[in-house]
Amino acid sequence: MRFLRMLTNAIVVGMLGSAYITALVLQLNPQVPLVSATSAHWAVAVMSFYGVLLTVLVWLLLFLRDQFLMATLMPGWLSVRVLAWIGAVFTGLMSWITWGNYQGLRAVLDDAAADRLRTGAVAMTACAALLMLTAVLRFSFRRGGRPTGVLLTLVMLASVIVPLGTRGIGDVVAPNVPVLQTRPAPPLRSPSASQMPMPVTPSVRMILLDGASLGFIRERIAAGQLPNFGKILDRGAVVPMATLKPTQPEPVWAAAATGKYPPKNGIRSTSIYRANPTDTDVVNLLPDYCFAQGLIDLGFVTATDARADSLRARSLWDILADYQLSAGIVRWPLTSPAHATRGFTITDQFDKASRSPLRLDDAVYGAPTTAAELARGAFDATQFTPWPEVLLDDVAASPSSSLNAKLRWDRSYRQTLQELNDQFSVQLTAIRYTGIDLLSDAYFEYTEFARLSSLTRNVTPEDRKRYGGAVERYYRWIDEQVGATMASLEPGDLLLVVSGFGMDVVSPLTALVNRVLRLEERSGAHDGAPEGFLLAFGANVAPGQYPRGAIVDLAPTVLYYMGVPIGRDMDGYARTDIFQRPFTLGKPTTFIASHEK
Repeated sequence: MRFLRMLTNAIVVGMLGSAYITALVLQLNPQVPLVSATSAHWAVAVMSFYGVLLTVLVWLLLFLRDQFLMATLMPGWLSVRVLAWIGAVFTGLMSWITWGNYQGLRAVLDDAAADRLRTGAVAMTACAALLMLTAVLRFSFRRGGRPTGVLLTLVMLASVIVPLGTRGIGDVVAPNVPVLQTRPAPPLRSPSASQMPMPVTPSVRMILLDGASLGFIRERIAAGQLPNFGKILDRGAVVPMATLKPTQPEPVWAAAATGKYPPKNGIRSTSIYRANPTDTDVVNLLPDYCFAQGLIDLGFVTATDARADSLRARSLWDILADYQLSAGIVRWPLTSPAHATRGFTITDQFDKASRSPLRLDDAVYGAPTTAAELARGAFDATQFTPWPEVLLDDVAASPSSSLNAKLRWDRSYRQTLQELNDQFSVQLTAIRYTGIDLLSDAYFEYTEFARLSSLTRNVTPEDRKRYGGAVERYYRWIDEQVGATMASLEPGDLLLVVSGFGMDVVSPLTALVNRVLRLEERSGAHDGAPEGFLLAFGANVAPGQYPRGAIVDLAPTVLYYMGVPIGRDMDGYARTDIFQRPFTLGKPTTFIASHEK
């Protein structure tokens, strides 16, 4: 019977923990009405996952305590002593998680939502202290009764109700809710911009990298590898760049393209989440530090890709088009369906179109039509790249493995850009490579760079050479692409190599949870938002190591270099400090109120 009483107390704690997670989801997504079917569906989904998990965990802890301690636990059906201690621990842990989300996700929340989240975190911290005080008093005097039980109940209810109360009923008009559109809205042009005569503009070439780490590059340069990266570090500008959380390609590169953080550009994560397919009010941000990915992996929540029409700010290349400057954009997230006012656009979804024999979606994922046709030919020519050229022979499971297939697309997009450059004359080009992120996710802990981390597991020299070599080889391939771009630069041109976020060894706790829940095991991760970098190379660049910047600095810096005014509503700053003084003296920074109007 006492084990059954342990279970009833564990159920209460599980329900309390589920209520905390549900409240946090609603706090991070103020566009969801508090009283709605969507909120109810999320409460059920969270209870199904966290409620069951926490109930089993607490019951096991009580059972083990009963087995290994001399004093036998004889709890009531709802024990004040048990609930006070465990409730204090769980409420304290949840307040820590809430503070962590406030600090980590502050950049993707508007000021009002962030203030409400902070107020909720303060309230939960106070409730945790009250629960701890109740537990200490109950333990000291060993007397309880109805007053203590009422106090315990009120504090537990307050720890849930107060954060929800400060959150409110929900934003009536939320800036981050996607708007359904059948086609992307045409760019809003400044009336005076099209009439402004533009001087001869230097070209900017951008290479975008997912998951590349500056520390890894430095370590490989010291080992005598990556000569082109080494040339940039010696003769170019090096700027560490703070990234965003969640460290996902869509919100990170959307911030880079617009110079604005998610509260202004509308992209807060890579997906839109629904606890029920019928939900019209969607969640677009999941909490951190509580393994929320398990909701998706176990099927309690479905995730669909964010859409291009969710973007609420104009991109860098749309702004350049207002000033008669053309751009060639290849594989930038959230560019589908493709449109190109000047130049060309090949979206990051073009590889999906290439899988269809009829290629009916080429026009959706590439613009203009001539660019889509050239891209189709480039993809056809590279789809059958010999797989040993893509990945080390002894690493690939098979020539047709899913990892090899994904890595091949880097070659296809590179070939596409080369052929389009021969046909289009554009002032700005940008191409994104994802292979480093894919390989680091699978093999990062086997690299020589990761060996310096205390978090790595015991790795044999054979495995380090076999799997770590795959990551190092891919860095060398990227180095070759950097070198080819450097060789093509004309006098006055600028090369920017940008990493949106770095890579760390996956933490032991995350690895353990993934194994227990039978989730996908990873070797590297960027959940902690390791910083990326910006490397600049060109005749106008002042060599050196510069202070840390932010990912939103990319768009203003490119606009400045190309002689276009910077929007005062942008969150980023033009990094004029990385350029030679004679260049900056002849090109003063100019501003416009906004490029959105």
